Amino acid sequence: MSHYMVDERDVLFTLFDWIKAGELSKFPKIAEVDFDETTGKDMLKTSLQIAKEVLGECYKEMDHDAVTFADGNVTLPDYVKKAYNTFCENGLLGMHAAPEYGGYGMPNCLNIASMEYFCGSNNAFVMYAELTAGAAHLIEVFGNDDMKAKYVEKMYTGQWTGTMCLTEPGAGSDVGALKTKAIRQDDGTFKIVGTKIFISSGDHDLTDNIIHPVLARIEGAEPGVKGISLFLVPKYLVNDDGSIGEFNDVVTGNVEHKMGIKGNATCTLNFGESNNCTGWLIGEENKGIVYMFQMMNEARLFVGMQAAGIAGTAYMNALNYAKERVQFRHIKDMAKKGEAPSVPIVEHPDIRRMLMHMKSMSEGMRAMLFKTAYWGDLALNVEDETERTKYQDMVELMVPICKAYCTDKSYEVTELAIQVFGGYGFCQEYPVEQYARDCKIFSLYEGTNGIQALDLLGRKLPMKGGRLFMQYMQELSTFCGANGGHKAVGSLVGELQKTQMKLAEFVMGLQATVKAGGLEALVPVLNACPLLEAMGHITVNWMLLDMAVMAQAKLDELVEAKGVNAEDGKALREFIADNDEAKFLYGKVKSAEWFTKNMLPHANAIFEAIKNKDLSAMKVIF
Repeated sequence: MSHYMVDERDVLFTLFDWIKAGELSKFPKIAEVDFDETTGKDMLKTSLQIAKEVLGECYKEMDHDAVTFADGNVTLPDYVKKAYNTFCENGLLGMHAAPEYGGYGMPNCLNIASMEYFCGSNNAFVMYAELTAGAAHLIEVFGNDDMKAKYVEKMYTGQWTGTMCLTEPGAGSDVGALKTKAIRQDDGTFKIVGTKIFISSGDHDLTDNIIHPVLARIEGAEPGVKGISLFLVPKYLVNDDGSIGEFNDVVTGNVEHKMGIKGNATCTLNFGESNNCTGWLIGEENKGIVYMFQMMNEARLFVGMQAAGIAGTAYMNALNYAKERVQFRHIKDMAKKGEAPSVPIVEHPDIRRMLMHMKSMSEGMRAMLFKTAYWGDLALNVEDETERTKYQDMVELMVPICKAYCTDKSYEVTELAIQVFGGYGFCQEYPVEQYARDCKIFSLYEGTNGIQALDLLGRKLPMKGGRLFMQYMQELSTFCGANGGHKAVGSLVGELQKTQMKLAEFVMGLQATVKAGGLEALVPVLNACPLLEAMGHITVNWMLLDMAVMAQAKLDELVEAKGVNAEDGKALREFIADNDEAKFLYGKVKSAEWFTKNMLPHANAIFEAIKNKDLSAMKVIF
């Protein structure tokens, strides 16, 4: 039974009403693939159907028995293979891939929206597909013509799968400390020797080949990340005619037993145990980390979408349960003597508080991820170089925020979902306990959230002379300036603008703090994670308010069209309660209001705390 639920109306509103993704059809490359709003909605409808009827149906089952490891081989049940075949047959793996490689060539914002459905319905499953798409794109961009011809189309169509091989024992997130080596051969190939751990989708029998992009150091290369190269290492060699050849000495040493995403095979891979593992250099020597950053950045947006997908379904399941679960009398009846009817728990203030937190956070994460993907589409398609640069700057800045903020807050949302369910939420009969278990990994892989915070603080804020941050602030200022006088949300916009000024004050003071030297110079680094959280709050608030402006306008039009007296509070509320579209639009405005008044103050508190320049964490003796 599928427990997958999603606010489909909000997905469509965010993508087509607010972002206006359908207007991407004005760009020649996108027009060529016949994308428009109608096409996009049709594809999303197919994606949702498969998410509910195929992926969601095996979500809980994959949590129990999906991965079997025996005699060095990983096998998956037939129901996973069937789901995978259905997924690939519908072209969902290569939705945004170039048509010349078997894809549909759709905009990435549409792909990201589809990914919300897939991630929310079955995170462990969709990792097999998404890692494949990322690895294929890596080869497409940086591989030579022979690699592209042999591998890319077969990966985008799902005939072969792919991975990402970075992490090693002892090195962990310190990629520059890797020990995997590449030994140059006379024929131009390399022998790869080393071990990679925590490799998602590392081994399985879904397909007859798995293509591994592997980071390794060529013998004699300098230490650290500057001496790392990237290699294409197939599980089985590929003959010149594209057929499968001999085993390439990629041995699965172990499969991890994990807290969550149990349906995905997380493997230890030993390359060259018999000194017979062949790899092909991708691109130039010693540029491996540069190339891999493309895949890592794409993967970080995907992880943010994994988080948002689970948060969205956790909220919807909690909301549905709260409407059905009857317990206790209404708060207004508590003081009455005698009998009073019990009510659905959705009527209780504390439940409503939790639901509102989940609703606004889910909608905000969705908006931030869709918008970032849309900026990426614009960066690829607009003709004006200045405009392209602007959009690419926004993507660069937003990647660590999308990854870290969404993954932290998604776990928070799943915990609240369990709380709404009460004791039942702790039991496996309901899906929310699995959502929480599956969700925790998101803050850990593809660069821990601490690393994302350091990336934001140390790389993205000062990058290009601070241009990325200034562009972000300009976008935010433009919104606040245009909507500070809005009749419905103007005062809320004013609160956002005040917090923006505190962010500007902090960033402007960074250089002086670092120059101060001594322990005080560590204050920014010590507060990198709180800073990222504050920027996440600000960004989500901005986007919720922007959507609220649109929603209020649409609600006013609907009220007028239906002849409802907007000045009659009772009549207006009754209309909203009875009209699904009005209820949705009104809910969008309330999400922005709740977030501004309840979550934005957390950003202000973070800036006040940072001002203290507290160094007790550095001074304490553990």
